[in-house]
Amino acid sequence: MLNRVTLIGRLGKDPEVRRLESGAAVAKFTLATSESYKDKDGNKVDTTEWHNVVVWRSLAEIAEKFLKKGMLIYVEGKLTYREYTDKDNVKKFFTEIVANDFRMLERKEGGGSFPSAADEPAFSNRGGGTSVPEPAGVMGDVGDSPADDLPF
Repeated sequence: MLNRVTLIGRLGKDPEVRRLESGAAVAKFTLATSESYKDKDGNKVDTTEWHNVVVWRSLAEIAEKFLKKGMLIYVEGKLTYREYTDKDNVKKFFTEIVANDFRMLERKEGGGSFPSAADEPAFSNRGGGTSVPEPAGVMGDVGDSPADDLPF
């Protein structure tokens, strides 16, 4: 069986980081993915989906240091569902992506930018290194990439 999510999108806000009693860091942020299509009248329609992303431990610390609102990033992880009962005894359901990899796909804004795109860091919680495969067709804005021509 497989539970794998791959997203390319822009951060909706800076990561919110907290530390648990055990000392483990957890970071949460939103990621916006967009797509465009033409409706039956030929008008361009833009849609945006918002995703809740969580990263743990060293990835959370790296996210806190490097990720900023508006950045284009690649995220890979698994889809999870949680439920809880709020203070009014109402059951709430929550969907999020628990990321085990992310990669910044553009240079940082305002100083401190990476010398070249090849030097931009990729971060992973997987063993055996810190690289994430470069997503095919990523060029500039998400909606303008050749990946828009894929049949899926």
